[in-house]
Amino acid sequence: MIQIDTKIFPKTAGAFLVGGSIRDMLCGRYPVDYDVAVLGNPIRFARQIETNTNGRLVEIGKSGQKIIRVVSDKAIIDIAGAKEASIEKDLMARDFTINAMAYDLSSQQLIDPMGAQRDLNHRTIRMVSAGIFRRDPVRLLRAYRIAAQFEFEIESKTRGAIEENAALIRQSAGERVNDEFFKMIGCPGSHPYLCQMADSGLLFAVLPELADLRNCRQNRHHQFNAFEHTLHAFYHLERLLTPNPKLATVDGAQLARRIAKAQIALLKFSILVHDIGKPPTQTVDRDGILHFYGHEHRSAQMAESICRRLKCSNRFTDAIRFLVRHHTRPRQLYTAHQKQNTAPRAKTRFFIKCGTYIPALLVMAAADTLGKAKKHSRQSAAFMTFLVQLMLDFENDFKPRASGAQLITGHDLIADFGLKPSPTFKKILARVEEERLSKPEMTRQEALDLVRELIRNQGATEDR
Repeated sequence: MIQIDTKIFPKTAGAFLVGGSIRDMLCGRYPVDYDVAVLGNPIRFARQIETNTNGRLVEIGKSGQKIIRVVSDKAIIDIAGAKEASIEKDLMARDFTINAMAYDLSSQQLIDPMGAQRDLNHRTIRMVSAGIFRRDPVRLLRAYRIAAQFEFEIESKTRGAIEENAALIRQSAGERVNDEFFKMIGCPGSHPYLCQMADSGLLFAVLPELADLRNCRQNRHHQFNAFEHTLHAFYHLERLLTPNPKLATVDGAQLARRIAKAQIALLKFSILVHDIGKPPTQTVDRDGILHFYGHEHRSAQMAESICRRLKCSNRFTDAIRFLVRHHTRPRQLYTAHQKQNTAPRAKTRFFIKCGTYIPALLVMAAADTLGKAKKHSRQSAAFMTFLVQLMLDFENDFKPRASGAQLITGHDLIADFGLKPSPTFKKILARVEEERLSKPEMTRQEALDLVRELIRNQGATEDR
């Protein structure tokens, strides 16, 4: 049912609500923004909306393609002149049938020339015409994004057209690709649509770095090639991140409770690219065993390049690079733990180094492990238990101690030892703090003794 706030949208001849807002309302969703098409000059209508909403009017877009946006506390409304002589022709030039509806603000009637309501009822994404992807290749991604958001199916002819035109996505601006792709993977059930994107070739057109994973064999710890493993890891990550009472205490779900909603797309993208450095780092030893030494570092470098290409923010890029670079560290700690070679300092260093990324890294490690095989093994179950304990140690032990007062400060180094601020100065403070966080019982006197030892060792090193 379509319900319009007439205080915002007055009855106006030649003005029509169009596109996604109509679709969302018919699906029982409350739109977050609105698009309005106006037959003729849209500026007068935009001024009226600006007054009605007490909003702010801005013009965006290139000359000849300008959109007038009204931003207010009530809504974000984009107003543009209709591209065709009638609203029906305008709708027939749009992307998918479920977006090719209009609501006449004058007659308050729904206009549906393409059978959009039928496709909504059948939960189907259908292209309006065969040329929609050539006119705007970003629509290739939009098909999957909308399908993931609404859990719809893309009909066969539209899937065929996507496969035929997949390479066109390379012509689109990185910002637009970024917007559609991250919205898609941010949906709770995006895994099947990601697989469909791979089948159509669109995923490899967007992320060509994934293509080589398909032929990348792995070692005995994996049942799948690198690409199949990536998809399985993505599936398990999504499963862990989706609230489910049945997973409350198993499969690392306890870890996922610490992941903020805003981090989900970032974390999913990180698992998608976490192994892209494996093909260029693959080696085979004399016994025929495969190795991927340094793949974390190479994957992080490649992930950063992808983020730059997609025009991700610096903050987003830094987070992805960090997660990919350090995604094997929890496994390395576990290996040392199994060999009874885990000093408290190693865990503390991990906590210090990774800080706020700890929850994401642990969830990522859980998904990475679950994605190695078809069935849960005793070894993977033990690793999950280790990860959960690591999270508890971080939150209940490390974080409270880290927020406590330091035993030694920079002022102490200056006043008591006559040191001056320098790289060595910082190293000494970091080393003492690491020791404090590793040994809760450490006293100030022990910290002072450690400083003397560090200074003495530094002096001996310099004498050499």
